[in-house]
Amino acid sequence: MGDSYAQAERVPQLILASTSPYRRELLARLGLEFEVAAPGVGEEHLRGESPADRALRLATAKAQSLSARQPQVVVVGSDQVAACGGEVLDKPGDSARCREQLTRLSGHTAHFYTACVLLLGAGPALHLAHVDTTTVVFRALTAAEIDRYVARERPFDCAGGFRAEGSGIALFDCIESQDPTALIGLPLIWLAGALRAAGFQLP
Repeated sequence: MGDSYAQAERVPQLILASTSPYRRELLARLGLEFEVAAPGVGEEHLRGESPADRALRLATAKAQSLSARQPQVVVVGSDQVAACGGEVLDKPGDSARCREQLTRLSGHTAHFYTACVLLLGAGPALHLAHVDTTTVVFRALTAAEIDRYVARERPFDCAGGFRAEGSGIALFDCIESQDPTALIGLPLIWLAGALRAAGFQLP
């Protein structure tokens, strides 16, 4: 009992460097206490940067922005970049742009690159990083189906213009992924292992 209590006392505080409600809900599944903080990192494109590299750069920058201020805590940063046919798909922001993105995706395949970084700056520094690639094959969608979906779910804050955890699942022919939570925004299978490496007890 004493050893396990001492180990729990040594586990550093956990912060999620994100204001995304989707990532917050995903991390909560692991049953750990954590705080949420805005990383304050711009998400500009860099010329010639691949979608996977962009996702990893931004996830790292988000984690570093908080770790630099609180090096004694474990910080998790994550970012997702969607691409179809070489075109990056940002969050649509409104219904018109959302319909445009789904029309572009209809009958095509998109790749979602979800990066996750775990940083611990105090003592022996720990820096773990991972990029999950999820392939989503969209079925051929009619304009009426797209209009109904956008009006019902209003997924304006989601890359690609859909929510796979909602009725957006009906838009697909198939999803290929090693981690179903990655498409929602946080690869929990990898993150659980990274948190164990940082001293957290899971499950």
